[in-house]
Amino acid sequence: MSFDPDSTAVVVVDMQNGFCHPDGSLHAPASEDAIADVTDVVSAARDAGASVVYTRDVHPPEQFEGNHYYDEFERWGEHVLEDSWDAELVADLDVREGDHVVTKHTYDAFYRTDLEGHLDAHGIDDLLLCGTLANVCVLHTAGSAGLRDYRPVLVEDALGYIEADHKEYAVEHSDFLFGEVTTKDEIEFE
Repeated sequence: MSFDPDSTAVVVVDMQNGFCHPDGSLHAPASEDAIADVTDVVSAARDAGASVVYTRDVHPPEQFEGNHYYDEFERWGEHVLEDSWDAELVADLDVREGDHVVTKHTYDAFYRTDLEGHLDAHGIDDLLLCGTLANVCVLHTAGSAGLRDYRPVLVEDALGYIEADHKEYAVEHSDFLFGEVTTKDEIEFE
């Protein structure tokens, strides 16, 4: 699968201590296992001159107080709290000064963030999505990207998940409905 580095960004979704480290509040071993594959995707993109974006899921402790319906803490427990070690990107990632880091407060990295403005300002059309969790934040971000007329491509061997069937669902749903799927070895930059 071929990509123009000038119009492509790798979007690394929520590779944070809370999800990827054994001491994290929502540790998923497959998310920890995905770190090396995510790093490979980022390295290849960097070498080709493509953009790199990292997202961070961050929650102020009072975020869901008084909400009528939407409460992630009720579903998942408190996690990736603002200013916590849990919310930091894992140390194994090669985050550089020129990379864009998006702080988000929901599953969707486009919702009330600067992601769309950043992508548009840099002429980005194609998104290579990797990170965690496949069927939650990765899938919601990919769907939102497709609805905004970006080309979302899930890198299936660089996705973290809780259960293998969750990843399978995300990959199949994305491929069927709004995006495409590839593997890190199938990515080529023109």
